[in-house]
Amino acid sequence: MGCQLNENDSEKLCGMLEEMGYTRTEIFEESDIALFNTCCVRENAEDKLFGKLGELKRIKEANGTIIAIGGCMMQEKHITDKIKQSYPFVDVVFGTHTLYRFPEDLFKALKTREKVKDVIDIDGEIFEGLPIKRDSNIKASVTIMNGCNNFCTYCIVPYVRGRERSRMPKDIINEVKDLAKEGYKEITLLGQNVNAYGNDLNLGYDFSDLLENVAKLGIPRLRFVTSHPWNFTDKMIDVIAKYENVMPYIHLPIQSGSDKILKKMNRKYTKEEYITLFNKMKEKIPNVCITTDIIVGFPGETNEDFEETLDICLLYTSDAADDLT
Repeated sequence: MGCQLNENDSEKLCGMLEEMGYTRTEIFEESDIALFNTCCVRENAEDKLFGKLGELKRIKEANGTIIAIGGCMMQEKHITDKIKQSYPFVDVVFGTHTLYRFPEDLFKALKTREKVKDVIDIDGEIFEGLPIKRDSNIKASVTIMNGCNNFCTYCIVPYVRGRERSRMPKDIINEVKDLAKEGYKEITLLGQNVNAYGNDLNLGYDFSDLLENVAKLGIPRLRFVTSHPWNFTDKMIDVIAKYENVMPYIHLPIQSGSDKILKKMNRKYTKEEYITLFNKMKEKIPNVCITTDIIVGFPGETNEDFEETLDICLLYTSDAADDLT
């Protein structure tokens, strides 16, 4: 449940389980273990989790199924309290920072038949070499960093994923090399804010350097998500424009067209700065496609603020403007 980083974590959890001798099934009645990797950004993911837990109670009573829940939602105390009080039959609860310990937690639950809670509030470390069972043999995601330091006022990510922690460049390059040898045709580099990659390493090596070095490996299609307009550099634009295998697709969330609302959101850029960056990308990157996210109804937003957002949408969707009006 959740974002692409969450999906990548799920592939690692599947890899761990397969190394332990398990095979995957989508049929709960057949499963010895039911594992959920949760999201706390999307409300429907929370509803889905608790609905599925209700279904599993009967199956657990009949078959003794082990139930494990991990992911971002488990970093929220009110959620883990709710699980303890309303779903006491859950066997293992683990957070985003303890994912690598899942086999140990599962073994403990199987051996002792006691409840295991493995959630820490401090930022986790980067652990390399975790097994991974990918869902595709053509496209693969590679996490380059975890966490975020931006603290947008509407976003819970820094609190559940922690502060920014970058993987070492050589480890990322080696993972992509291995994927290329296995015949993968498309790689997506993942991070909550890929633009911030390397800031914590103090190596003088940033995301544009990483993107260029990965592009040189010859993967036919290379993508990345997600970027923050605040620190999208000219150097990054030049790298995207230079390499044909770097797909000219950029997800660049504006969130609002009102400077007042952007300030309330703690987005660190103005509407004019976003427009300047947008136009620079359009000018320098052939056939670039730019997508965005927009929040409407933000606390304190007036009709005038909304109209400013709408103006930007109409300005940059000229082909569809007639349809919209």
